[in-house]
Amino acid sequence: MVDVSEQPEHYFSEQPAVGDRERTIGFELDGVEYELTTSTGVFSGNRLDPGTSVLLHKVVLPDTAGVFLDLGCGYGPITKVLAQRDDAEIWAVDVNRRALELTRRNTANVPGTVHVAVPEEVPADLRFDEIWSNPPIKVGKEALHELLDTWLPRLKDGGVAWLVVSKHLGADSLARWLDERGWAVDKHASAKGYRVLRVERGES
Repeated sequence: MVDVSEQPEHYFSEQPAVGDRERTIGFELDGVEYELTTSTGVFSGNRLDPGTSVLLHKVVLPDTAGVFLDLGCGYGPITKVLAQRDDAEIWAVDVNRRALELTRRNTANVPGTVHVAVPEEVPADLRFDEIWSNPPIKVGKEALHELLDTWLPRLKDGGVAWLVVSKHLGADSLARWLDERGWAVDKHASAKGYRVLRVERGES
């Protein structure tokens, strides 16, 4: 894993030091065209990240009302897709405040209800039907495990988490770690060097 302290600027910085240079990106999913504003200093600011694309294309979108968490939302592509239902409530969570402001703008006119927040702003008793995440692998293994240990237990009974991880950055080792922590993990799909993990509560 990469030591964050060795790197001058990262998308997981709370306040990116790099100048704010915006651009527009677009993608298509299930016949719907999406357009979002991105910027420097946020995750994959020049295109839809390939892992996020795999996640969105390989997982069936929720077809019922629910409360969903987009963990590490970046500028909001997953949130924008999930919020196309008017009975969807999405919490878009990130530490990068530039990314959060972009998510607010990118989801301003969606049918669903979107809450954009830093982690500590999420109500402690809130539970989620689904968690969607392209987690920040490069924060390092310890920080990643702490992140998942914090949020996965907030799934409702019967809830599911969808995680997309690059194979060469440790998708299979992460799956083993989750299994060791008592989660039921299914390697749901693989494409373009990424693996989508379906994570549920294990048998008690």
